[in-house]
Amino acid sequence: MIRSGFRTALLVVAAGIALAATVTSQSTDLATAPPAAIEANDAVPNRDPETLRLLYSRSVLTLNPHLASGYQDFEAARIVYEPLASYNEAGELVPFLADEIPTAENGGIAADGTSVTWTLRPDITWADGEPFTAADVVFTFEFIRNPVVAAATAQYYDGVKSVEAIDDYTVKVTFATPTPAWSVPFTGQTGLILPRHIFAEFNGPTARDALANLQPVGTGPYQVVGFESGTVVYEPNPSYWGGRPAFKRVELLGGLAPYAAAREVLQAGTADFAHNLQVEAEALSELETDASGHVTHLFGSQVERIMLNFSNPFARTEDGERSSPEIPHPYFSDVRVRQALNLAVDRNTIAKELYGTSGKPTAQLLVAPANYQSPDISYSYNLAQAKALLNEAGWVDSNGDGLREKDGVPLEVLFQAAVNPVRQKTQAIVSDSLQELGVDVQIARVRMDEFFSGNPEDTGSLNHFYADMQVYSIGNESPDPSIYMGWWTCDKIASQANQWQEPNNARYCNPEYDRLWEEARQELDPDRRAALFQQMNELLAQDVAVIPVVHRAMTNAVSDRLTGVEFTPWDASTWAIADWSPKPAQPEQ
Repeated sequence: MIRSGFRTALLVVAAGIALAATVTSQSTDLATAPPAAIEANDAVPNRDPETLRLLYSRSVLTLNPHLASGYQDFEAARIVYEPLASYNEAGELVPFLADEIPTAENGGIAADGTSVTWTLRPDITWADGEPFTAADVVFTFEFIRNPVVAAATAQYYDGVKSVEAIDDYTVKVTFATPTPAWSVPFTGQTGLILPRHIFAEFNGPTARDALANLQPVGTGPYQVVGFESGTVVYEPNPSYWGGRPAFKRVELLGGLAPYAAAREVLQAGTADFAHNLQVEAEALSELETDASGHVTHLFGSQVERIMLNFSNPFARTEDGERSSPEIPHPYFSDVRVRQALNLAVDRNTIAKELYGTSGKPTAQLLVAPANYQSPDISYSYNLAQAKALLNEAGWVDSNGDGLREKDGVPLEVLFQAAVNPVRQKTQAIVSDSLQELGVDVQIARVRMDEFFSGNPEDTGSLNHFYADMQVYSIGNESPDPSIYMGWWTCDKIASQANQWQEPNNARYCNPEYDRLWEEARQELDPDRRAALFQQMNELLAQDVAVIPVVHRAMTNAVSDRLTGVEFTPWDASTWAIADWSPKPAQPEQ
């Protein structure tokens, strides 16, 4: 009964969080939206056509991508900084700071898979006029891998042994083992290059004190001229190697509820872009009627999933740690209970009613690229079978109160999620099914900024995971899924020892899975490697290590006045913002 007592105390706290979160959610449209977004409602005709306005649900905290706290920081930083290359929607590498893409034919990729050599463009300068060279790439690696810096992107460079400047415009990356994922370091939003001459003195404990974290000097199309209260203002970078971008001003505003942001673009016409709209399908469809913009759906790797906690979130170790693998979960440790919950998730209803065309029901954790999906993974919604599994596991309703118990312990779960109408309705749909099984479900809603926080002090974060279940969305950052699938290995378990910075918040640990991952990360044959990832996908499904629910599209709203807008599932939405421009004015009839 210690668990139930602790749970009761926690639910009082959770209720307070939920109430505060509900108030925040309901008042975001007016009370917390940036003034510029609201004032513009009455001034659409006077809006400067040469200003590009971008809307996000979370506010930017830093413009240093390697210290990012969430997607919004990458989105904002990507306007200023660039990687060596990135992947387009088709999964093809596109050069940015690189002069060409390394291949075996041009000698860039070593035959044994232990190194890759990049040739850099020779005509690039930073926004302050300093030349961009190989020394900047080497420094960026040193900054990321410095343990004192604690870079958010360090995991993408784990297998790198060294980065060497062969000359000013040639960089050799050497790996500790044969590495088919040679294109992960220095590409996409986790591969943005920092200027050595700006950050050299901050490569250490003062990394987060650098003024350049708020006033960056990059190689990208725009430079920052203002950053305050969640709003970042940019102007063209006069040194940009790709020529002058189309807009004379870019405004990135954070802190808007997804529905409000969609409305600003589609109906009010006061903004040009709204990011990651997790808005109910019916509500979004209504906003698209007679709209001044359109909604884009791009299916990549994002999977909305329910995580099950393999550790007990309501018990503490001698050191005071909660959700520690030292204390297994009292009933999720039984695979039959996990299987029962999996059978009680109505994926079809969630996908159809809440996501519409922006979501597909799935039981696959690894959904993209498609060749990594396993044909042997399927799902069903079967409450009768779920009840039979719980009976088999010894969880029965012995006193007729509608709730199951075992050895005097009630079958109850705390189910948490960030504040968002779609996620709250997902919680409600799942909760209804679980209660029909005889499971007592308590719902907790956590402020979005706290739920997705990397701050060790934010105990409501998804990595602390002080609940039995939680729901959120994430996927692989690159077409190569080795880093993403590595999140399920035993040494990636989030804990007090690593300040909850590791991504395995389920606290799942299976030596057989670790063995498959170690083999896959070094396998150079593409077909054998794909088979290994499929086996890993199947093992996670077999163990019910996670409950994938919906394969989510990245859903954005884009103004009809824009042209040249291209998105990719493998980089920030702003990756090609240099090409965004207003459509030419139509001649009067």
